[in-house]
Amino acid sequence: MKLQAPIILDIEASGFGVGSYPVEIGYAGARGESWCALIKPQPDWHHWDMAAESLHHQSRDDLMHLGQSVQSIAIHLNRALAHQTVYTDAWFNDYVWLNCLYEAAGMQPSFKLEDLRLILSPAQSAQWHVTKQSVIDALAMARHRASTDAIVLQQTWLKTAALTQAFAA
Repeated sequence: MKLQAPIILDIEASGFGVGSYPVEIGYAGARGESWCALIKPQPDWHHWDMAAESLHHQSRDDLMHLGQSVQSIAIHLNRALAHQTVYTDAWFNDYVWLNCLYEAAGMQPSFKLEDLRLILSPAQSAQWHVTKQSVIDALAMARHRASTDAIVLQQTWLKTAALTQAFAA
């Protein structure tokens, strides 16, 4: 039986605390497609943490010049993910940052964001970290991007689900 891949969303942010905002968003879709966009900061988005920049490798200046508008990103996400449940491994943070994006765009998401742990069996959870590292090693993706992180999470879910199915058979 072929497993249905969950849609995985990942968000990179300007920092980790109060006042942080999304700087990049990406997803891995159910059919293997992926998408990613840098987000142009809003005029009232000021928080910047150099520790976060060292993880996502995007400067605020890069975002000002290369980022897309919050409106265009929200429109794309609503069209691509409409009426679906989308999962993230950092639900609390990503929920806050996704709402920050949509609030700035003056829109509401057309999809539901849920915690990835909701669809992990205990057997998957037990294999998660080892499997995730093997996926990272196998994919050998050079750049840390939101879509890359989403692909890694999706592939890890698929591999752990396949392993648990094989053990149950």
